[in-house]
Amino acid sequence: MSHDGVGLRAVMRSVAFLTAGALAVPLLSACSAEEDQAGKPVAGQDIAPATRDLIADGGTLRWAVDAVPETLNTFQADADATTSRVAGAVLPSMYRLDQNGRPQVNTDYLETAKVAEREPKQVVLYKLNQQAVWSDGREIGAADFAAQWRALSGKDTAYWTARNAGYDRIEKIERGASDLEVKVTFSRPYADWKSLFSPLYPKDVMGTPDSFNDGARRKLKVTAGPFALKKVDREDDKVTLTRNPRWWGRPTKLSEIVLRAVPRDKRAAALADDKVDLAEIDPAEAERITLAARDKGSTPLQGPGAALSPDKSLRSWARAHGSDDEAAGEEISAREKRREAMAEYADQQSALRGFVVRKSLEPAYTQLALNGSEGPLADERVRRAVARALDREELAKAVLEPLGLPAVPVGSHLALSGQQAYADNSGALGGQDTAEAQALLADAGWVPGGPVKEQKKTEKAAGSKGEKADADSEEGSGDGTYIVGEDNKPAEADREKKKEPKDHSKKQSGQYADERAGKHLDGKQYGRKEAKQGGAPGAYAPKGTAAPAGAAAAALAKDGKPLTLRFVVPSGPGSESLRTVADRISRMLERIGIRTEMTRVPDDSYFKDHIASGEYDLALYSWPASAFPATDARPIYSKPVPAADGSLTVEQNYTRVGTDQVDQLFDQAIATLDEAEGRSLVRKADARIWAAAGSIPLYQRPQLTAARTNLANTGAFGFQTPVYEDMGFLRKGAKAAEKSPGAEKKDK
Repeated sequence: MSHDGVGLRAVMRSVAFLTAGALAVPLLSACSAEEDQAGKPVAGQDIAPATRDLIADGGTLRWAVDAVPETLNTFQADADATTSRVAGAVLPSMYRLDQNGRPQVNTDYLETAKVAEREPKQVVLYKLNQQAVWSDGREIGAADFAAQWRALSGKDTAYWTARNAGYDRIEKIERGASDLEVKVTFSRPYADWKSLFSPLYPKDVMGTPDSFNDGARRKLKVTAGPFALKKVDREDDKVTLTRNPRWWGRPTKLSEIVLRAVPRDKRAAALADDKVDLAEIDPAEAERITLAARDKGSTPLQGPGAALSPDKSLRSWARAHGSDDEAAGEEISAREKRREAMAEYADQQSALRGFVVRKSLEPAYTQLALNGSEGPLADERVRRAVARALDREELAKAVLEPLGLPAVPVGSHLALSGQQAYADNSGALGGQDTAEAQALLADAGWVPGGPVKEQKKTEKAAGSKGEKADADSEEGSGDGTYIVGEDNKPAEADREKKKEPKDHSKKQSGQYADERAGKHLDGKQYGRKEAKQGGAPGAYAPKGTAAPAGAAAAALAKDGKPLTLRFVVPSGPGSESLRTVADRISRMLERIGIRTEMTRVPDDSYFKDHIASGEYDLALYSWPASAFPATDARPIYSKPVPAADGSLTVEQNYTRVGTDQVDQLFDQAIATLDEAEGRSLVRKADARIWAAAGSIPLYQRPQLTAARTNLANTGAFGFQTPVYEDMGFLRKGAKAAEKSPGAEKKDK
């Protein structure tokens, strides 16, 4: 499982971001300056858009998912992305996101919704679509809203809910002037009221603790979406959705959608074996599908000497080289296995020619988290130094440019480009500046080359026993630990004492030193030959010559202890890009004298045993962006509160860094009903989060989806909420557009 975000949306946010994330505030005509700050999405969606007349009626879309959900109730603690996908197809949602991340009223359910009164209390009036009915024929109405409020308000602890944000501010819900009107009165002002009641469950589910806790885990008898839940098949690892015969909106083009659980590293094979039609994939599989499309007409197993059978050729070679027939037979057996594997691979490549990779950027970003609860990073100056050492543009390029996606660093913790609350507030911390980073460290008392007390060396991995990892391998030989920088110490005194030559041909930071010497340093190209003759350029320069850009600085120490940070990364397949980024960050920190103890840990323990428990100094993981940052982001950045037992209550602030000012700004933003003022307060909060340097946003996550070439209106959705009723297979001879209308063509 990739840890570029998968599995890292903790309970409260998994609900808020994947379900209520389809909500937001409408555009204001009087805030053009703010809209300029928000900008446009960095990459447009890629879904092969087609008008409904070009799509065939019927067909089954087989869609790969990570797992069959443990629950179908998105408001429970173990809800996951598949839970939300099912809910999006079968349950009401009052708003849906457009291509720019701006939510719009979903007219299938809602005609209007507005704040009808502000004083003495906030009152919101919903006017429902008069055709909107549950699958049992009952109208959607106030009773459903009221049941959901009571279940999620937090007042009745018999309901096992994951969150109650917003629902706890409601005072009462009642019928309006007609059955189509729902009147919601708040006890306290709530700016993010549009985040509520999405998805909306029927009163049959929300009405009692038993039906909420258990009844909706395995089945949904009553639904109200374009599709209905047909079956959850745990033996065959799939969920089947079928057309809702009572659906009043545009008829669904597909007859069925089958959500099939397929591990990420098995998806290319599942596509080739005709088991799925649509699947989110990792970069390695995307490259494989792209190569398959380029290799049309080729036959990989053909080549010179094909007239002679492979085993005859091998037996002849074995005899010519002194091997007997038995040895030749063993070689033939091994070769046959390889040939079988190659043949299977070739067959799969041939089948993959029927797919295309659709690319966009996910509404989520990857960050570098700095644990400020203890150790060197408890000092804000050290955190800021780490941040100022980073070239965020270089890190974004390392991940996104090879995929053909725009490499633009993320400038906000609370929104992404295109969303209304977005503004680039990174200036509150400052960009890459080696001199400033070193000055901050000096101010904090960290001295280059300072004395270090003798300490017993351990190979302790954060929360896991490890061994020194093979720094040359992305996969490595195990979940181990190695010190970045200590295998290439720049301390000249030590070298003079031992009379050792400066050898820069050793492996460092997961890369060869001669590879590093081949990089452009100070505008010059230094090649492999020069590295072998003496290492880093400048090694034999006249005394006083400045070290080349990118060279490691002397290790730092304070009070007899070296400045070494524990950097925890996941070890499994699908996390290669995170490990690449971690390597680059380590080298950037090495340039200012900070060493990193890199530890690779199993995927299933990465978040639970390290991030959530605070067993790390540096880590990489992702958060999804929300249309309601004042509500959804507050638990992530609020100041930890000491508990009675002396521990910290951190909610989801896994960096343990927070300030009273940030909390106050979030509270003000949640309570204001002036939308422009609310966005301004959120942006101020983001600037203060940047200044505290607890987490550093790096880049938007790539979104790669393999889709059959004849699939339309589905793929890499970007911000947009999927429109399930418009998905389908193109009619024979029909062609979809290359880009969605109005999409920005930035991914050149």
